[in-house]
Amino acid sequence: MLINNKSSMDPTNVDSMGTKRRSSSRTIKRRKFDDELVETTFNLQPPTSSGKSNSRSRTVSVSTSSLDVSPQTPLIPSLPPTSTVTQPDRINRRHSRPSGSNGPGRKSKKNKNHAHSINATKDLGRWKPTDDLGLITGVQQTNDLRMVHRGTKFSCRFTLQEIQQRWYALLYDSAVSRVAVQAMRNLHPELIASVQARTLYSKAEEDLLGTIKSSPPPNLEVFQKLLESNAQTFYPARTAKSLMAHWQLMKQYHLLPDQTVLPLPRTDTTLSFSDAEDLINDGELMDQKDEIIDAELAMADRKNKKEIRVLENELSRWQVLVDSVTGGHAPDFDNQTLAILRGRLVRYLMRSREITVGRTTKDHSVDVDLSLEGPAWKISRRQGTIRLRNNGDFFISSEGKRPIFVDSRPILAGNKMKLNNNSVIEIAGLRFIFLINQELISVIRQEAVKLNLNP
Repeated sequence: MLINNKSSMDPTNVDSMGTKRRSSSRTIKRRKFDDELVETTFNLQPPTSSGKSNSRSRTVSVSTSSLDVSPQTPLIPSLPPTSTVTQPDRINRRHSRPSGSNGPGRKSKKNKNHAHSINATKDLGRWKPTDDLGLITGVQQTNDLRMVHRGTKFSCRFTLQEIQQRWYALLYDSAVSRVAVQAMRNLHPELIASVQARTLYSKAEEDLLGTIKSSPPPNLEVFQKLLESNAQTFYPARTAKSLMAHWQLMKQYHLLPDQTVLPLPRTDTTLSFSDAEDLINDGELMDQKDEIIDAELAMADRKNKKEIRVLENELSRWQVLVDSVTGGHAPDFDNQTLAILRGRLVRYLMRSREITVGRTTKDHSVDVDLSLEGPAWKISRRQGTIRLRNNGDFFISSEGKRPIFVDSRPILAGNKMKLNNNSVIEIAGLRFIFLINQELISVIRQEAVKLNLNP
């Protein structure tokens, strides 16, 4: 491979392999890896009169995979006298490097470091620093990964195999352990204390707790003395309250040495739950009948049924009936309904010439209970009265503390206003539409006119 002056000074930038070289106009170029390309940098312009070469140079890159280099053939041939080689020490070092320390060795080392970095960041999404801290403290206490898997509560569900792999990575993988230790150091002290408070109890700690008798129940001072006398055995995060809670748990499951476990009866046939249930006589479980209580219950039942019959008989004589609103269509008036006060949920049928409007309580009752429509705690018990005059006009009078709005006009207490068909009545946030039975009112007006003509 020869490079002459003509090819190096050619403006088309064609190298000795016959391929066109692409060069960038940037002053800073990306460095090539040693195992990918062999670089030779030449000064393509002749030196100036001052003897200094041009600071801007070009790079000729030749792939080693496309060349068959023999030991006798030098990689960099002799150059023409007019060309000067820049960075000669770097080129000499590359060609004087032994074969064992060339590109493939460095590539494998790089791949190894890259694999370590991948392993270090692979499990960062699932394994939180609190999980690593709980795993380390749990293994230090029990020396058993199976026990840690059963008794430690991690941030997510890990299998036993995943816990083993994480523990081996913390032990033998320096990159993983370095990242995990740094993350655990950045935890808040309160978070570290909460994780350490849930650390599993070791066998030695449970043996010391077993020295406390199950009866009589010990107090907190007993556990405080036990903690102070055996501070080297208990985990540093233990407190007297936590020891007492674990002791009570051991007592609940009969794990204390002084607790006697009753042996189960050994029989040839073991009954199942359903078989034992069949053997129970239901007649023995029934309470004895009390004639006095039965008589009182029967009397209360007759009284309630009598009240229901009375209410059913009085239903036809009620002045106002409440009917559920079933749709947006116009209501059907009957011969007894003078007007309808229609809300969003219910509608009130006016069947007498005068009705009271308000809120029903235990001590006071009104004809139209507005609490059926919505929240009526701001409405007075007697808010107003709707009356029908002989001439067929409806008037509403305000009698409560808060005013009544009719078509957005307020009516203060003691005043009254005429109601027209489709008038909007607003009382403490509840809106109603007043609908008049025009046919029935017209009949009433005709009768009133006849009475006036024939006094």
